[in-house]
Amino acid sequence: MTITATTAAAQYATSAAASPAASKAVISSDFQTFLLMLTTQLQNQDPLNPMDSSDFAVQLATFSGVEQQVQTNDLLKGLIGQVGLMNMSDLAGWVGMEARAEAPAWFDGAPLQLQLAPRRGADQAVLAAYDATGRLVAEEQVPLNAGEIDWVGTDATGRPLPEGAYSFRLVSSSNGTPMGIDPVETYSRITEARSQAGKVMLVLQGGVEVAADAVTALRTPR
Repeated sequence: MTITATTAAAQYATSAAASPAASKAVISSDFQTFLLMLTTQLQNQDPLNPMDSSDFAVQLATFSGVEQQVQTNDLLKGLIGQVGLMNMSDLAGWVGMEARAEAPAWFDGAPLQLQLAPRRGADQAVLAAYDATGRLVAEEQVPLNAGEIDWVGTDATGRPLPEGAYSFRLVSSSNGTPMGIDPVETYSRITEARSQAGKVMLVLQGGVEVAADAVTALRTPR
């Protein structure tokens, strides 16, 4: 049986990929493994067709590459953990601020600040409001220029809507033909910042949660 350096390296890489935990143990004794495989190759090589020295160099380079990759992965994991801690430290100052994101906003009777961006070329834009169950509760025509508006939280008859979480969609139309429906960013006060499943999550007023990296703007309360 003839075992070439390329085949042995491929088998080694395959076994390492199949078992990440085992690969670390093997890589930690990289040179011992290489010497063992080298001896096995010498014992099984064809005397009439000995292995070329370049095969050994390729095999060693393969081992070194795998080892470097595992070390890189470990380094990245450590950096991710450090970044997560740094984010939590930085985000401590966010509590009490108002964050803007595509997330439901808690309405308690005070106007909500919404960021609108009608589509270019639209001649009409309609803001649709939905309650926590996803039911459409209000619609109103809004200006075509992008910018911030105050939503006062009333239905079609002008009656105040009940307290709760509301989400919004903006319907842009041209000549009576809908161009598309886009989510609307809202401002909400941040009440808590925490780490959850490897991500930094912000808890907004009313218990609404949003990922920290989904926040597009931050400001002091108005």
